[in-house]
Amino acid sequence: MEKNLTANPLAGAADLPAPKRWGNRLFESVTFLSAMMIAVLFLVVGYVLIHGARLAMGTFGWGFLTNPHWNPVTENYGALSFIFGTVVTSAIALIIAVPLSVGTAVFLTDLAPIWLRQPLSSVIEMLAAVPSIIWGLWGLFVLTPWLHDHPYTWLNTHFGNIPLFGSPISACCIMSAGIIVAVMILPIVTSVSREILRSVPDLQREAAYGLGATRWEVTRIAVLSYARRGLMGAAVLGLGRALGETMAVTMVIGNSPKIQASLLQPGWTLASAIASQFGEASSDLSRSVLFEVGLVLVGVTIIVNIGALLLIRSIETPGSRRA
Repeated sequence: MEKNLTANPLAGAADLPAPKRWGNRLFESVTFLSAMMIAVLFLVVGYVLIHGARLAMGTFGWGFLTNPHWNPVTENYGALSFIFGTVVTSAIALIIAVPLSVGTAVFLTDLAPIWLRQPLSSVIEMLAAVPSIIWGLWGLFVLTPWLHDHPYTWLNTHFGNIPLFGSPISACCIMSAGIIVAVMILPIVTSVSREILRSVPDLQREAAYGLGATRWEVTRIAVLSYARRGLMGAAVLGLGRALGETMAVTMVIGNSPKIQASLLQPGWTLASAIASQFGEASSDLSRSVLFEVGLVLVGVTIIVNIGALLLIRSIETPGSRRA
């Protein structure tokens, strides 16, 4: 009877010569260990954070997550304002970056002339390699003064009655942090989105054109609809970068441990709080609190990414997942 090797590619390994059998086993072992290293690394990081945060967890308990105050003098610590700043800045970054990234990817894939596609794509990829500290310096000395003098002043003048744009306004604020993070994740999301759109079969476009669709209808129905799961995945990658961004955010967010209704006032994120406070942590409790802030950041990242993955699964179409 003919052996079925489709279900198990290594089913016939026993019939191979000894050197090839050992080669197959070695390859399988190396790939298995490589996969397990990821899980081990995650467990090690989790252990270090939990071990370092034990004192703070025993002192503050679950109230640490709901306490909006941060006062090292009285040792009154809470992470709620940091969680708020992290979620809001990441949301601002995604709202700005994702539409711009997808629009740029569509232009590079379907609309740009051939002579412009590669140079523009190379520029976008080089922007992704710029260190975050450089973005922070640019944001601090170039972007935030311009934002304060023009858009922020205009928003406060015309929409100051809305709490989101209320007075007083500050150049270094939550909105500035969200904008700088949006600029930083824009190249990443654009590059990934471009590769996803390039993978859409030309047959999709040709069929839509054959039915009399306009260029916009082809892009909307045949391209974006086909690639929506991949584009959501690109947005999730950008979200992961936004949640963990540290130095650039620290330089432009203002570093104020308060929950402000206005986006034009200073704030703090979980990552920027760790970066700015760790050098000043002199007691065991203050260091342990920062470890717990790191643990909260990991938890927020996991929760948000799980939610994003569930959203991606909810928009799957039958047959869109490969076996």
